[in-house]
This record gives sequence, structure tokens and C-alpha cells, in this order.
Amino acid sequence: MASTDGAGTGTVVTRFAPSPTGYLHLGGARTALFNWLFARHNGGKALLRIEDTDKKRSTQDAIDKILEGLDWLGLDYDEAPVFQSERGSRHVEVAEKLLEHGYAYRCYATQEELEEMRAAQRASKQPLRYDGRWRHRDAADAPPGAPFVVRLKTPEDGETTIEDKVQGRVTVRNGELDDYILLRADGSPTYMLAVVVDDHDMGITHVIRGDDHLNNAFRQLPIYHAMQAIEGGWETPTYAHVPLIHGQDGAKLSKRHGAVGVEAYRDEMGVLPEALFNYLLRLGWGHGDQEEFTKQQAIELFTLEGVGKSASRFDTKKLLNLNGFHIREADNTRLAHLVADKIGPSADAAVLAEAMPVLKVRARDINELAEGAAFLFSKRPLQMTEKAAALLTDDARAILAKISAVLHAENDWTIEALEATTKQLAESLELGLGKLAQPMRAALTGTTTSPGIFDVLVLLGREESLARIDAQATPSE
Repeated sequence: MASTDGAGTGTVVTRFAPSPTGYLHLGGARTALFNWLFARHNGGKALLRIEDTDKKRSTQDAIDKILEGLDWLGLDYDEAPVFQSERGSRHVEVAEKLLEHGYAYRCYATQEELEEMRAAQRASKQPLRYDGRWRHRDAADAPPGAPFVVRLKTPEDGETTIEDKVQGRVTVRNGELDDYILLRADGSPTYMLAVVVDDHDMGITHVIRGDDHLNNAFRQLPIYHAMQAIEGGWETPTYAHVPLIHGQDGAKLSKRHGAVGVEAYRDEMGVLPEALFNYLLRLGWGHGDQEEFTKQQAIELFTLEGVGKSASRFDTKKLLNLNGFHIREADNTRLAHLVADKIGPSADAAVLAEAMPVLKVRARDINELAEGAAFLFSKRPLQMTEKAAALLTDDARAILAKISAVLHAENDWTIEALEATTKQLAESLELGLGKLAQPMRAALTGTTTSPGIFDVLVLLGREESLARIDAQATPSE
């Protein structure tokens, strides 16, 4: 499939590289989605890397939740996940090559010296960054056995330009970059080094990530350039830095906006995976005025050219509206099992599947579906909501008695026949149909909201419907 957004003629390889220090949040899920779609659209490979080098904060539980969330969203990967923590020796190997060829150096500055340097920079209102004090010094100047870190020699003159596939042309003066650490004093590699080495070794052609990483791209490029000079074959990837997701108030999406993990949208909010997939796709990407997309449509249409430069705003209402659309499109048996899990042991999935065409018409999430279906499995005497109980006045109970009488005589228990009989009664009583439907709904479901009242009668069946109405009707004198 042809592409015009930087895919070139070789095989496209993208990666999603989460840090397992918490759940898979919405921003991460969207980054994963964009990488996956770009690879699939271009017939390439989508890879997964778990950046678990922060052993104090990385947990197996977080790894499991990330993998589970990606699987639930339907994002499959073409190779087994790469765990960054298992590649430390390779990262060190590259750092040593950079050191050997003069692209990096040992820095023996102590913590006290660095703190004094920062204090002086604060006092003179200068940017806080390493001043290169060991860049041109001989390691022999350091005390014997003194600890050191390895720093990259970033270019001091000129400027670097990135032709970003989302942000456009971005230029930074090289003098703004400091000589950052590649290897810590304990010999462990830093994130900045590990990312570049892993992207190279995994053959990543396109780095698609949040625009909060744009500055990192300028810091990472010197490693590519140095290793290209040392051994060749270190082609720089194509970058695409996607704007972040904001809340409705315009601030960066955070927990106070309800920015919880993907599993919370599944378990607590009752969102279908295809709905969240669709919503995340539309957060910052568009194709004309189209709102609803299947996975296959998304694969066929997705390009980086469709990604906007401005931040997207997360809107729960829009998500639930999309969810309602996908619920109406979903298989009834599948929905029945999801709803049965919400209701509990009393729920019969077969009954729910039969009722689903009626139940799912207005529902925006699985929780609403479960609430709307609960009446099917309620035991008599029904528990009434406060609003339903308020509808059952003496007059309403008297009307229920009249309804009971005509329905007991009804032998054709179909929607059409029940509607005709009830309308005939309403006309004889000179009442609107709503005056009959409201107390019927309360008596039949214990609530004030349900599918159409005649659907409810058919779903419950003749015997159960009449028993529920009779339980609330005023006995005739």
C-alpha cells in the first residue's frame, strides 16, 4: 500500500515502548495505536519494547496490565516483546565504542561540584546544564580510582534540523544541548543511550511518540551520527511527534481528569475495545468528517498526514456516544455474556441474547445495558426505585387492575396485539397511553426506565408479566 508520509520504499518498522511503572494510560494507548496502524497501513512490522530499566519502579503487575490492555484493544505485535533490562551489556558496548573513538568522555565531577555549578547557574539565571568541565581534560587529572560517569560529546556549533512528520521542520541550535550521561557511575546505561541502541538494533524506521519527547530526538541524534561514523549502518529514523492529550480544561490529561488505565474503561465504565480504539484514533487524527471507524477502515485510511499539530481534548461524553454506536453494531451473544458478567449468577446469557436487540438500542455502555436488563431476572416481590414507587399511586394501582383484566383475556402475546389491546383500553378510559405505560413499567421492572413497554411484556412472558402487574394492582371490589 502506497504511503506519502515518510514510509519510503523499505519495510516500515515501528515500536511502542512503554515504561512499566504503572497502568497503560490513554496517552500510551493512543501512541501504541498510531504506531500499530502506521505499520499495518504500510505492510510493515509493529514491535513492542518494555523499557523496564528503572527496577525500583517497574513491576511485573504493570507489565501484565500493559500487555493485557494492548491485547484487549486488539493490538498484536509481530515479534515477542523486547525487555530493555536484558540488553544492558549491549548498551554498555556501544558506550565504550563512543568512548574509544572520542565521541564520549569520562567525567569525574563530584556531586558537590555539580551542585555548586547549578547554584551558580541559578544565581546568574542561566539554564541548568552540565558545563563540559571534563570534556577536554585528561582522565589522568582525576584522583586514582575516582568514580566517573561517561558523557556524550554533543556538537557545540551549528544547528540540527528534524523534518518531523507531524510537527514539520524543527531546528535547534547545538549549543543548547549539554553533554548528557550515557553510563552512570555504577556502569549502568541511561535511558537516552538505551533507547537509541534498541531502536537501531530492532531496525526501527519510524519513531512515533508524544511531542514531549521532541527534545529527546535532538539529544539522541548525535549518538546515531557518531555510530554511523564509527561503524556505518546507523541510519536515523523518521520522527513523528504527536501532540499530547489534554482534558476538557485544556491542561495536560492527568488523574484529576479521570485519566485512568485502559482496564478501568473496560471494567468500570463498560467501554467496548472497538469503541476505545475508535475514540483514540479520533483523538488527534481525522479523515474528513467521519467519526465511526472499524479496525479495517482505520488500517486502510491511517497516515501521519492526518495527525494534527494541536493537542486533543479528551471528552468522556463523546467516548460514550461512540461506545453506544459500537454497542448497537456488536454481536448480541457477545454483549449478552458481557452483561451477564455484570449482573451476576442470576443472569441467563441465552435470555439476554434474545433480549439484546431491544436492550441495546439506547445504551451507551455495558453498565447501562446491565441496569436495563436486570428486570429480566428480578424476583418477586420486586424492589422498587424511589421514582418507581412514587408512580404507584392509588389511581395508578386502580389502572393496573384494569390493565390486568384485559391482559388476562389476551391470548396473542405479541408486541402488536398487546399494543392494540392496551391502546383500546386507554381510549375507553379516555387516557393517554403514557398514563397506562408509566405504572406498567414500574410494576414490571421496578424502575422508570426500560425498553418499550410492549417489548418488556414479551420479554418477560405472559405468566411473569401478569404476576408482576397483579402484585401492584388494587384488587377489584
